[in-house]
Amino acid sequence: MTERKQLKTNWMDVVCLVFLGGLAVLPPTGEIHKQLILLAIGILQLFEARLAAWIPRRGWSYVVLLKIVLATLLIDHTGALTSINSSYYPIYYLPIFTAAIQFGPIGTLLWTALASAAYCSYLYPALQQYELTSEGITELSLRILFFFLAAVVINQFAIRSRQQTERYQRLAEELAESNRQLEHAQAEARRSERLAALGQMSAGLAHEIRNPLGVIKGSAEMLTQKLGVADPLAAELAGYISSEVNRLSALVSRFLDFARPLHAERHAQGITAILERALKSAAEQWKGAPIKLSRNYSDDLPLALLDENLCEQVFRNLVQNAFEAMAEKGGELRVEVLPTQDEAQRVIEVRLRDTGPGIPAELREQIFNPFFTTKKTGVGLGLSIVSKIMDEHAGSIRVETVPDGGTCFVLHFPAADSRVISEREAVAG
Repeated sequence: MTERKQLKTNWMDVVCLVFLGGLAVLPPTGEIHKQLILLAIGILQLFEARLAAWIPRRGWSYVVLLKIVLATLLIDHTGALTSINSSYYPIYYLPIFTAAIQFGPIGTLLWTALASAAYCSYLYPALQQYELTSEGITELSLRILFFFLAAVVINQFAIRSRQQTERYQRLAEELAESNRQLEHAQAEARRSERLAALGQMSAGLAHEIRNPLGVIKGSAEMLTQKLGVADPLAAELAGYISSEVNRLSALVSRFLDFARPLHAERHAQGITAILERALKSAAEQWKGAPIKLSRNYSDDLPLALLDENLCEQVFRNLVQNAFEAMAEKGGELRVEVLPTQDEAQRVIEVRLRDTGPGIPAELREQIFNPFFTTKKTGVGLGLSIVSKIMDEHAGSIRVETVPDGGTCFVLHFPAADSRVISEREAVAG
């Protein structure tokens, strides 16, 4: 879009062409070379941006050089007695202005000096026929000084204009970033409202379900005890009832965990010990699965502000999902913990990357929503609870794209102190 705007004809170029046309009809009118040179200057002025874009590195240098050459030729063909006395000498302002707009202060001075040298090159032929008087020296000096004065003024204006443009661009980028953050905050607020509403509904529903489940389970256990071996089929059916009630009771407990307000008691402690307990528990549960564990813990980890039980629940859930995703075909779970900087605070980053089938891109924005699941037997509350716990810790969780397949969860926990207090030092102390 920017390049296309640069290549469009500026209305000031049209005005410049009108003035060049005016010069063409002024004396000497019978000089065909003058008309051709002015036509060449007009064409160059009209297409200079295209020429500069065609030669990205030195395009504007060639444009300024061509204007100096054309201006020098025009002076040569418009001088009545000597070329240096030509009334068309202000034509050198064209290359000087172009250089002042497109180059920095040093480049502007160098190009102005070259244009002045090209104009003064006609001084030597004039001295062969005429004597240079003090008035002539003064006039020539004034013309050269005005070349440099105009170049400096235009260059300063161009520099300030570029600085202002860059300032506006930075403001536009900051505004765009602020809008993105605002949209993200609004989305989080809407999500929190939905979670709160679902939490209230889940809590009410869970309490209403739990009481009948208790009655059903108690009745099934009494039937089992009374029937005993007298009616094996009835005892077996009563056992089914009891086991299904236990499964529903566990599901109700998940609902209550999701709906219950969290009260995280955060303390400064090491994060790797909690993570190791979750890894050990999952490894024991999936002992026969062909899954490899690799760890990479930074040596200068600061302590984290967290609730030990809640964070262990987060790690258990994520690690359990990773093992479950790789249980059939095997794979590797890479665990990495390192200190980093997130916005204005120091955080601890935990990365859990598995080599399972991964999460489709179109589903990554939904996996933290309650009751959304891709599992056949899941209810979609695990990652919602994980997200809720991370919010309670003033942390964050996101899913990153893995080029070679798999899933990578990235968690950020606030550090306990801005100073780097390693876990080893804390234990030693």
